[in-house]
Amino acid sequence: MKYSEQESSTLEFKKEIPKNEQIIKTIIGFCNQQGGKLIIGIDDDGEIVGLDELRVQEMMEYLEKSILDASFPPILVRTYLQRIADKTVLFLEVTQGANKPYYLKRDGRQDGVYIRLGRSTVHATPDMIAELKLESRGISFDCTPVYQATEADLDQKKIARFLKKRKSAQGKNAADKTVDQAMLAYKIITREHNQNYPTVGGILLFGKEPQFFLSEARIMCNQFLGVTIGQTVNASKECLGTIDEQFNQAYDFVVSRLYISWKIVGTIREERLEIPEVAIRETIMNAVLHRNYHIPGPTKIAIFNNRIEVFTPGTFPGPVSQHLKSGFTYLRNTMISKIFREMGLIENFGLGLLKIFSSYAEYGLKAPQVIEGEGFVKYILPRATPENIVTRSKRKKASDDFAPILDLFTYAQEITVADVIEKLHFTRPTATRKLSQLAKNGVIQKIGKGRGMKYRPI
Repeated sequence: MKYSEQESSTLEFKKEIPKNEQIIKTIIGFCNQQGGKLIIGIDDDGEIVGLDELRVQEMMEYLEKSILDASFPPILVRTYLQRIADKTVLFLEVTQGANKPYYLKRDGRQDGVYIRLGRSTVHATPDMIAELKLESRGISFDCTPVYQATEADLDQKKIARFLKKRKSAQGKNAADKTVDQAMLAYKIITREHNQNYPTVGGILLFGKEPQFFLSEARIMCNQFLGVTIGQTVNASKECLGTIDEQFNQAYDFVVSRLYISWKIVGTIREERLEIPEVAIRETIMNAVLHRNYHIPGPTKIAIFNNRIEVFTPGTFPGPVSQHLKSGFTYLRNTMISKIFREMGLIENFGLGLLKIFSSYAEYGLKAPQVIEGEGFVKYILPRATPENIVTRSKRKKASDDFAPILDLFTYAQEITVADVIEKLHFTRPTATRKLSQLAKNGVIQKIGKGRGMKYRPI
C-alpha cells in the first residue's frame, strides 16, 4: 500500500534511518522555510514498508537527541508513531523556525545552513542565508535602505501621481498626510538616525535611475531561431527603468515576437495570439514580483521556436505546491506587492499561476512547467506554432515507441539517460537502448562521453 501524499518541499519519506546526517539536514531545511514532516518507514516511491516495532521507541529517542544536539539554534522535533496498513511508521514534525538561519552546529553558519528545494535538501547559498536572516527579523529585503541613495534619487512626480491616485481612490476616508509621512507609510523611504533613505523597493518602483544602485535589476529578452540558446539570436531587448516599466517593455517584446491567428465571425475579424496573453502577462509579472532582488543577476526571457522560458533569480518564498495548486501565495517583496496592487497592476494575490494553467487548458495546449532550481525559478510556456522541431521533422524516422523521449526536448535543450529514467520511468537498459537507436537513426546526437554523456536534437 502507498501513502496518500507525495514527497514535496514540506514532506519527505525515508525507508529507514540513514547512517549519515541526512535526516538532520532535512529537519534544518524544514525549519529554515515553512516547516515540514519527515516520515520513516515509507520508501521513496511512497510504499509503506514499516519499522521494527521492537526498536521504534529507541529510534524516537535517538533521533530527538541527535537533532537537538546537532542543530543550532537547537531544534525540538515532535515525534509520534502511527499505524498505517498494519505497519508502524515514525513521524518527525517541525514548524517554521523563528530564529533563522538554522544550521548544522558542526559546520557553522557559513557552511551548515540547509533549505528545501522541491523534494531535495540543499546547501543554502550566501544570498539565501542573508534572506533567512532578514526573515527572522520580520524584514522584507525590498524594505531595507539603500544607503548610497537620497530622496533626490527618487522621481517625486511619479510618487506624487501615485499618492494622488491612492487618495482619490480612498475618498473622504483618506487621512491627510504629508508626502514624507505617506512615503514612510508605504516604505518608499525609511528613516534611520534622523536621516531618510530610499528603500530597495522605493528605488525599484520610483527611482530615477534604478540600475545605478541595483545594476542587475533588469530584464534581458532574446528571441532565438531554433530550440537552443546556442542558435542564432533573431531579436533582443534590454528592459531598464523601474520594474513596472520593465514589465511593460518585456511584455510588449514577447507579444510582438509571437504568431497571431484570425478568423471572420460575421463581419468582424477576430484575432488570437498563439498562446494566451494572460499567461504571458502573469508569468512576467510573477518573475518581477517574486524575484529575489538581493541576488545580483537579471531576469531573463528566452523565446524559442517551441517555447518561452522565463528565468528569475531566487526560489519561491514558500512551498511550490502551495503556489501551483491552491492559489495561496507567499510574498517575498511585501512593499512592492502592496504598491503593485494599489497601482492596479495585480489583483488578488495567489491567482497568477492558476490563471496561467487554466488559460493554457482553455487553449487546449500542453501545460506550462514551473521548475524550482538552486537559487532560481524557471517558467516554461509551450508555444502552439510552429510545432516542436524534433517531433515535427524527425519523428518520421522514429516509430511512436520513441515519441515520449522526443517530447522531452520540448522542455530541455539536452537530456541524459537519467532524465529519461526519471521522467518516463524506463529502466536504465531500456533508456540507453532507445537513446542509442535514436542517435543511430540520425534523430539526435551524442554530446560527451561516459557518465557525462548528453543527447541533443539534430
